[in-house]
Amino acid sequence: MRNHFPSWTNSLPVKILIVLGMIGGAVVAGITYYATPKYTRVGYQPTQPVEYNHEFHAGQLGLDCRYCHHGADKSSHANIPGANVCMSCHKNIKADSPLLAPIRDSYFGEDTNKDGQLSEDEDVNGDGLLTAGPSVPWVRIHKTPDYVYFNHAIHVNRGISCVECHGRIDEMKVVHHSEPLSMSFCLDCHRKPEESLRPMQEVTNLAWHAPHKKGESHDLAQIHAGLKIKENWGVNPPLSCTGCHR
Repeated sequence: MRNHFPSWTNSLPVKILIVLGMIGGAVVAGITYYATPKYTRVGYQPTQPVEYNHEFHAGQLGLDCRYCHHGADKSSHANIPGANVCMSCHKNIKADSPLLAPIRDSYFGEDTNKDGQLSEDEDVNGDGLLTAGPSVPWVRIHKTPDYVYFNHAIHVNRGISCVECHGRIDEMKVVHHSEPLSMSFCLDCHRKPEESLRPMQEVTNLAWHAPHKKGESHDLAQIHAGLKIKENWGVNPPLSCTGCHR
């Protein structure tokens, strides 16, 4: 019987299976890598040079987030506090604690006696000016990719609380990466901002919930409150690529 197909077609099914297998393997590898905590950083909890208990400072003492991260509502970046911020309290509170040694070394610098006076022997630079020590090498926890533009001040000043991206920091003895900060995470909020918006005075109150009527769920109360804020402030988050990728 005459063969109606060229001989090279005999190997075609095998080639198709190989290509499908490669595509399937690439898809599985991509999902395995990009959808895991290793990539999204959820749960990341590095050891810091100084043990800082957010549950105590932000939770029990009630320190406002902006006391230490004072750039959060003024700048695109939320700053990491310098040693001077820590020492505004710890000059008098647990001033000699060994846990705070890196803070004191950074703050006092050339003033090795840590008495607030710069002696001639301590003046290494010979300029009569007190030079601070090296900054405390805090390990950064929350990070977006380099190709993503995120402005803290824009979000904070439109009623987006720290808790939306950072979680209940006021309940963490050791801070960890709480949310994935992935594109889908950001888009979910941009598409439905009413689920996250709150009054400006409650932005750093991480335990805040929208007041709800009897029989009304917290989620529904939040949506009602959020829709009012969205309308009053004209909140319209960008959904196009250029909104975050610049």
